Amino acid sequence: MSKVKKRHALSTRLWHWTNAISVIILFMSGLNISNAHRRLYWGNDGYAVEQAWLEVPRFPGWMTIPDYYSLSAARDWHVLFSLVFGFALLAFMISAFTNGHMVRDIFARAREWSPSNIWNDIKEHAKFNFEHGEGKYNILQKITYSSVILILIPLMIFTGMVMSPGMEAVWPWMTDLFGGRQSARSLHFIAAWLLALFFVVHILLVIAAGPIKHIRDMITGGKEETGERP
Repeated sequence: MSKVKKRHALSTRLWHWTNAISVIILFMSGLNISNAHRRLYWGNDGYAVEQAWLEVPRFPGWMTIPDYYSLSAARDWHVLFSLVFGFALLAFMISAFTNGHMVRDIFARAREWSPSNIWNDIKEHAKFNFEHGEGKYNILQKITYSSVILILIPLMIFTGMVMSPGMEAVWPWMTDLFGGRQSARSLHFIAAWLLALFFVVHILLVIAAGPIKHIRDMITGGKEETGERP
């Protein structure tokens, strides 16, 4: 007879929803903080217009937390949920490596990296067929999820730490690691928008693949056939 287990572990579901709430609040409060100084620079210094590599628009109140300009209030929201964001990732990583989720489901195996497999995956995605390939996730999903979990989110966390004067005083080498405080700020901004792009694409793909089932599975855990057992 076949054995049935949860498709998504409790730790994965808790992190998924905690992460979703944290990302929304961090992004919206970050836009409010961005309104305080809308130019981005590279290196350690940068305040003059001619030194900026990008000047971002002023974001309206409906996109920010709070919905009016307040640098102090926005920072309070940002710092609070950055702690939630960081510790939730740490808890998920410990759990995912402990229960084998990261190695079993997120890391791609050598044979999955073949150009033919990746191209086939792209074609299947173009047909809105997301339930293909061996294992829980296909190669494009594995590349995306591992990049977000292991690169993009840690980049957000560490560049945010560099921008904190207290952290910079304790670990000044981290500032040099990112090429200066202003470079860390620019990288933080870029990573934030890449994460927002992932968030939007993820939602659109869930809608395309059948939102009711996927949302229900991410709440209840869903069910997954695991094969035969004596």
